Amino acid sequence: MNTDLFFPTQNRALTLLLSAVLVALVWGGGCASSRVANDCGAGTAGWGALGNLTRPHAGRSMRATSTMRVGEIRRGEGGRRDSGERRYDPKAEPRGDSNVQSNWDNFNVPPGETHVLMDAEGPGVITHIWITFLGPEPHNWAPNGSANHQELMLRMYWDGNPRPAVEAPVGDFFANCFGERREVISIPVVVEDADSYNSYWHMPFRKSARIEIENQSEKPLSLLYYTIDWVKLDALPEDTPYFYAQYRQEYPVQNGKDYLLLETTGKGHYVGTVLAVRMRSPAWFGEGDEKIYIDGERTASIWGTGTEDYFLSAWGLKTCGTPTFGVPYFDQRGIGGHTSAYRWHLSDPIVFNTGIKVTIEHMGWMSADENPDYKTTSWNEREDDYASVAFWYQAGTPTFSARAPGGAERRLPDLDRVIARGGDFADTERRGTGTVVKQPGPKRQGEELLYRPGRQAEAWLEIPIEVKAKEPLHLVLVGSVSPDGGRYQVSLDGVKLQKPIDLYDAERALKEFHLLDFWPDPGVYTVRLECVGKNPLSGGFELGLESVRLRERRPRVAAFGHDRDKDWRKNPTLYR
Repeated sequence: MNTDLFFPTQNRALTLLLSAVLVALVWGGGCASSRVANDCGAGTAGWGALGNLTRPHAGRSMRATSTMRVGEIRRGEGGRRDSGERRYDPKAEPRGDSNVQSNWDNFNVPPGETHVLMDAEGPGVITHIWITFLGPEPHNWAPNGSANHQELMLRMYWDGNPRPAVEAPVGDFFANCFGERREVISIPVVVEDADSYNSYWHMPFRKSARIEIENQSEKPLSLLYYTIDWVKLDALPEDTPYFYAQYRQEYPVQNGKDYLLLETTGKGHYVGTVLAVRMRSPAWFGEGDEKIYIDGERTASIWGTGTEDYFLSAWGLKTCGTPTFGVPYFDQRGIGGHTSAYRWHLSDPIVFNTGIKVTIEHMGWMSADENPDYKTTSWNEREDDYASVAFWYQAGTPTFSARAPGGAERRLPDLDRVIARGGDFADTERRGTGTVVKQPGPKRQGEELLYRPGRQAEAWLEIPIEVKAKEPLHLVLVGSVSPDGGRYQVSLDGVKLQKPIDLYDAERALKEFHLLDFWPDPGVYTVRLECVGKNPLSGGFELGLESVRLRERRPRVAAFGHDRDKDWRKNPTLYR
């Protein structure tokens, strides 16, 4: 059988992308070996999935699913679909009666527990996985919120092997990193509307397949629905490779060593990368080259030209999506900025015969105060936070020793030394004319302060923030943009910082505004936001303030000490 089939998906908003997918499906994905070429059928070699639909297929289709089964009763208060436990026999027939519980086809997985999605005997090949569940925000069916997909560990086992062949957080496996839900429209992975997780990777197995999700959160995994489609076969060809995917991370990356995505011995082909980078320095991280070592070579024979180039973009990375590469999430450059990207090697798998080592440099631009020579250059070893999932097919047993850390260890370390939350100052008189209310922020924990002045004149807000030790810090304001947002000039103890910030946007969202890099002396400082007008499109002068934050700089900034004795009041500096 041909295990290189991929099936079409649709994206309502992107006609061009749909066309690209169609081209890839009709003309791409040619046969990868002479044996498989013979399987493709006369005249269809190179036609991809649609061409292969014109030939007979072996085996019979099967499905593992969360559907309610005969004999099941959901136990819980009120009999609601969101409460209680299920007595579950996956081999029983689907329930399908007129009782409303027949529609309660989901599971709730408590913290620390594991749910088995599929446990089947082979030989066979998994062709499609669909999963959905509630997001982490509070919901009527989960008032206290639910587990984040970064906290859910997906594992797959082939043929009874105790070592998982797939081990990755659910989100990262589906190119949704940092616990953020983002749409992905690609050939092997589709996350429609950021909440339905689809995989079209083909996953063969000979003896058995077991797929499970472990809830490594402190909150329940709520309303887990799934279907797993597979084909049961009489046999698999002896040289059929198995599918593997492995997560790893470095918080931060190690100096003097390229970041390792995969290292294994054996024969196979590398088919994909998901990479997540949280920046811990100003400027741009993505100058590092991919370096891929084939069959034990000492010098990489596959050597790229930059991180954005490996992900098939140019001049940086920005949010995008295509059938074979994309950037589902990008919020900003600079300290605390997040970028996640995927690259699928579908028509261009990286083939190895005795082994492969896949690495990427962590080189990039650097601000002058992080450079030993006090220069801004494009080629510096950066110390950002990296996480990744490597995808490959391999015959035999991989030798890659990496294992995914637990849910708590996967959380990014907090960079904020001091946080003054806006909601804590709603009851003070540190404001001008207008009203102040507290409300839930769009994204972060806690409440935000919503200041609504009726006019520009005498519209201002002040927040005190305390510095306890002299060290290099980065001043950040976290605020809400909205259709009624105003323009505000930010100052610190009377010193104006940057240009006025514009809080207008057609949709309400949280945004970070980076203001100052400095070495403040210990003491209490006052951040003042003064209204200076509004965007012509804005309906008001509103200010939504989640927090004012002092963010840490990398230790080498303190070690070099270039700006230690500079007076930030005379020359307020922001490294970009």
